[in-house]
Amino acid sequence: MTRTSLLSLAYSIILLLPPAAEGQDMTAYVPDRVELIPLPDNQVSFQVDGLEATRWHFDPKYPRPFFYPFNGPSGGTLTRMGHPGAQNHDHHRSIWFAHHKVNGLNFWAEGTGTAIRQKYWYRYRDGEKAAVMASVLGWYDAEGKEIMEQDLVAATIPLENGEHLLEIQITMRPAAGREKVVLDQTNFGFLAVRVAKTLSHTFGGGQLTSSEGLVGEEAIFGKPARWMDYSGPVPTGTGPGRGTTTEGITYFDHPENPRYPTAWHVRSDGWMGAAFCLAEAHTITSDTPLTLRYLLHAHGGGYDPDRAASVADDFAQRRGFEIAKSKQPHRQFEVWRLGEKPAAEE
Repeated sequence: MTRTSLLSLAYSIILLLPPAAEGQDMTAYVPDRVELIPLPDNQVSFQVDGLEATRWHFDPKYPRPFFYPFNGPSGGTLTRMGHPGAQNHDHHRSIWFAHHKVNGLNFWAEGTGTAIRQKYWYRYRDGEKAAVMASVLGWYDAEGKEIMEQDLVAATIPLENGEHLLEIQITMRPAAGREKVVLDQTNFGFLAVRVAKTLSHTFGGGQLTSSEGLVGEEAIFGKPARWMDYSGPVPTGTGPGRGTTTEGITYFDHPENPRYPTAWHVRSDGWMGAAFCLAEAHTITSDTPLTLRYLLHAHGGGYDPDRAASVADDFAQRRGFEIAKSKQPHRQFEVWRLGEKPAAEE
């Protein structure tokens, strides 16, 4: 049989094949724009258009989980691991959760025996407009007894020009079998951010500014504010042509949070944190869990108060998240915004 005859026979067979089954999608698969990619060594990469925005680390070799890097529009990280000049601040791991005293136990410093561990993840949900991770953490004493449980929802939301948001919601409650948890008065906790060396005012060329127009550590420390911004130079490129661009992080408190606007613990050496318990302690019970919502904006350019106000308004309008067991096949849990429960979960 000639080559031409073989091709004719193959074409005839194709024509005789039955059509695709009803409901079978023969189109090419198109991935979601915003994705969560689980990685080895207990990590999850938050990606936009295939580029990493941030990464969640929850390996038990660390005393507590953290996000690193937190990349700016240019692709360089806006945060760092540890203090630029003090090894006794190695617990400053980029973006992390901690609190100085919980039931009198130190969950802030290293070497205390306490630990925060991710117990399991609820849901990794990709999407066109956001990717949402929901997980549950346990806060343990030196003997391994769980003191407090923390639900975490973290969503990466892409903006224009390579900017992005990291929206965070945490819900704390007493561990099973406990009636209450006391968060002692402290300026350390819950969500802390150690910025890159170049963004630091002391070690780089950065500037710390509050929503109230105050500038610098001395003016801002302990004062209430709706948001806090750290902006400055970020290295770009490699080799002899390496240069800098200006980028920053704006850290927002949510109007629905208790004690809004929060007081702030800030340092000119490159640190900022919403100090929920700066003025007084707080007691959590099983009937009254504590939910806090924060937002981190990785932005290009220097601090722009009008732009920050716009982002804050959008954040204020967005509803929080809820987590529940899923009714859909192949899913144990689902996460959605309040009032936006999917029809498949009804």
